[in-house]
Amino acid sequence: MTVNLEVADGVGTIRLDRPPMNALDIATQDRLKEVAEEAARREDVRAVVVYGGEKVFAAGADIKEMQAMDHTAMVLRARALQDAFTAVARIPKPVVAAVTGYALGGGCELALCADYRIAGENAKLGQPEILLGLIPGAGGTQRLARLVGPSRAKDLIFTGRMVKADEALTLGLVDRVVPADEVYTQAHAWAAKLAQGPALALRAAKEAVDTGLETDIDTGLAVERNWFAGLFATPDREIGMRSFVEDGPGKATFL
Repeated sequence: MTVNLEVADGVGTIRLDRPPMNALDIATQDRLKEVAEEAARREDVRAVVVYGGEKVFAAGADIKEMQAMDHTAMVLRARALQDAFTAVARIPKPVVAAVTGYALGGGCELALCADYRIAGENAKLGQPEILLGLIPGAGGTQRLARLVGPSRAKDLIFTGRMVKADEALTLGLVDRVVPADEVYTQAHAWAAKLAQGPALALRAAKEAVDTGLETDIDTGLAVERNWFAGLFATPDREIGMRSFVEDGPGKATFL
């Protein structure tokens, strides 16, 4: 399999495994969707790491495969391409991308689907589709602009240039830069900590933020209000508040 799900201690690792560069061909895209949907529904997965291995995250689409496709073929495929990445973005649990080496084109778009991005010092990210006479097609024009702002997104998309880890951090494209050999360890630690948190509250927080970014503030506030009130019906809220009153903040053990 070119994409696998490994689960341990509440953390599911979505592992890309298509050497040497984890090129995201059609079969890999479809498998990514399957694995993301599995991670979303499994109760033993409470947080997710997306990882491409020690040397490369994902160097983009399979260009040879795409070169053979005409307009009709891509019209029929483009929605499935986006759906594969959206399945990762919609995992209702905290998701961290552990980025080593190249994360270009579809690889960068996959990292954008995560809630948080930890990059190695050797990471290089970018949207080079313009150099092929194309634009990003797996969500890059939308998620990148929402993450770093429209002008910075346009600079990266218009030029197709790669940015190293330090510039990616400055741009807000990644959230933390660490030595390359510590990327997965630190990403797993981030996920493991959240895996011990209140699952429904984390789900609510993610949906409220993501929905709010896609709509007007009044609608976003309504989503927040409904989730906030609804969490008062959950055991995790009872556990959290009882622990706070009896033992102080930050000591609750959630189910």
